Amino acid sequence: MSHTVITTGGTSGDRVLDAGYTRTIPGLLKIGQMLALLVVVLCVRGARGWPSWAAFQFFEVAALWFLVAFLLFFLMHLFRLQAKMPCINWPLTEFFHYSVGTLLILIASIVAAVKSGGVSALVAGSVFGFLSSFLMAVSLWTSYSVTCGSHPTGAAV
Repeated sequence: MSHTVITTGGTSGDRVLDAGYTRTIPGLLKIGQMLALLVVVLCVRGARGWPSWAAFQFFEVAALWFLVAFLLFFLMHLFRLQAKMPCINWPLTEFFHYSVGTLLILIASIVAAVKSGGVSALVAGSVFGFLSSFLMAVSLWTSYSVTCGSHPTGAAV
């Protein structure tokens, strides 16, 4: 039995979904950040006997906010939506978001580690918060090199 495959003749630039982004370093970093922040939210949400309610509410809100933000950035890259909105400087927007996220999640993780009171779910949440802030710092570094690094113009000097 013979099968015939008919293609539409489109190029890879015509595709809506860029599945190759999930195998790039920025894509893998975003996936790692989202997974670490999801674990943070689940740990804080599932913990019993919070020693400091305000500290862990801040930790949970910061983690949830950046989880949603990084999911949006990931989907923007995955579906190539940046090209449809050229009025926004996307590398600079991501650089700003990573810088604020790194700082806030690091502060929240330090506070969570100090105030955990031996509650294992909160300790695990703070560890994953530190992991997430490390991954954000790596993304911040790569975003900085793209946004603020030297850009060859091709013009002869």
